[in-house]
Amino acid sequence: MHEIITLQLGQQSNYLATHFWNTQESYFTYSEDQEPAINHDIHWRPGIGADGTETYMPRTVIYDLKGGFGSMAKTNALYNDLEEGQTPQALWNGPTVLQKQPAIPQSAYQQSLDAGLEPPPLTTDTVRYWSDFNRVFYHPRSVVQLNEYELNSSIMPFERYATGEDLFASLDKEHDLLDRDLRPFIEEADQMQGIQVMTGLDDAWGGFAAKYLERIRDEYGKTAMFVWGSEQESAIRVGGLSREKRLLRLANKARTMTEVYKYASVVVPFTVPATLPGSVVLDAGSQWHNTALSAAAIESVTLPSRLRDPANRDTMGTLADTLNAMGKQNVASLGMSFAPEPTEEEDVVMEGTQDFRQRQLLNQKSSRHAAVMAKENPEGVFLDINFTPTDQLDYVRRGGGGGDDDRPRVFSQVLTSRGYEVDEQAQEAKEAEEDERFRRRSSYETVMRSYHTPLRFPLLDSFPQIFRDDSGEPLKRGGAINVTSSLSTDASVHKRLKSLRTTVGRSIGLEDREQLGNELAEMADEYHEGWSSGSDDGDDD
Repeated sequence: MHEIITLQLGQQSNYLATHFWNTQESYFTYSEDQEPAINHDIHWRPGIGADGTETYMPRTVIYDLKGGFGSMAKTNALYNDLEEGQTPQALWNGPTVLQKQPAIPQSAYQQSLDAGLEPPPLTTDTVRYWSDFNRVFYHPRSVVQLNEYELNSSIMPFERYATGEDLFASLDKEHDLLDRDLRPFIEEADQMQGIQVMTGLDDAWGGFAAKYLERIRDEYGKTAMFVWGSEQESAIRVGGLSREKRLLRLANKARTMTEVYKYASVVVPFTVPATLPGSVVLDAGSQWHNTALSAAAIESVTLPSRLRDPANRDTMGTLADTLNAMGKQNVASLGMSFAPEPTEEEDVVMEGTQDFRQRQLLNQKSSRHAAVMAKENPEGVFLDINFTPTDQLDYVRRGGGGGDDDRPRVFSQVLTSRGYEVDEQAQEAKEAEEDERFRRRSSYETVMRSYHTPLRFPLLDSFPQIFRDDSGEPLKRGGAINVTSSLSTDASVHKRLKSLRTTVGRSIGLEDREQLGNELAEMADEYHEGWSSGSDDGDDD
């Protein structure tokens, strides 16, 4: 079955994961003659609900601070047979302490879902927590609230790497978190293919994640682990982060990266860039908006790990091996392209106009079958939206894919396209790629692997209207779009890690500065073109 277990660490990651799970839930089919494109057993665990009916719930463990779950209850409609005051015994068989806090009222959207009614449209004002737009039920064992810290507390902020490390250490000593929370899901799996971790990289969750990953790697030494590390650069753009706080976040990231790098198969730092294509319009101050765009890219690029089609299916381990083809290059960049697809009537009206020709050029660039794009760009495909953080202390306005002059050397790349037609050109490109996989590549040749599925990305009623058509109007909910998404390891990591080392060096205590600096330099050297162990050139670049 090749199951994937998910770890969700913190508010930002839970926004991201909620978009992910809502999308997975939309792939379920309820007709016997309609086979889904997705193997649901990979991410969903079957079970029996309170009323005896068959249920499917995500294979995930959700951690958040006190107050971070919003109106979501520990139990739900599928596990509602507990008497008042009773604790679900699947969670803990020892003595319990009851902690009550004022109940957060359900949003109108959640009330409508519970009543089986058409939910009202969501807005940035009505989405207060990630649970406000959640469409799935979770097993009670999946929900883990950490009462030691409160969400958005100014008295005890959860913002330093060391704070996350200390919290994990204390909880793990008392409860053995891996045994209590994660192992039950792993032991249910028939043949686990990997673990994906969604976490913050630049706050206390980075320290929590680093310690958790160390425990997991000790127990499951050969398991593929993908780490999706979110950063909040958008806070700078809306004026919500001082220079001092930004420096703290960069120091947190430096510590997290050097630790997570040791245990993860692939680490993907990402943030929403300042400059986006005209077909994407979002509110930079809304976690709901920012994580929606990131989720579309992440959900698309990981499709090969759960597709039924054997020609376009691969495990997390295979994807990790492709990206890390050169050795210790496990820090990857996330990219995505999207182009609105007009109706045939719109094409007839616009044909011969300047707008029509511009759209054709755009579609040639970013609306192609992955195998064709890989064949035409053997040195790497650069998509319209680049989610790679700038790692600069001051706000730097960076665009999407960049021009030809600032494109780094790509060492390896995984490219996934969805929704585009499979024509003769695409089929020939795919066959040529399959043949090329069995040939030995030189150390300077880009390693590429492409995947394709006709399954388009659904625009659910829980997803914000951030995508635009050619006239600038929001795409309607209930539709679907074509997406191309990529993961790449490239030489730009060298420069960013060197810059990060220089920036945070002055803010790190003397006892840790040398070790952290050396570890960042060693990581950077793995991405340096032409680097050899006998040269110290450019050490302080």
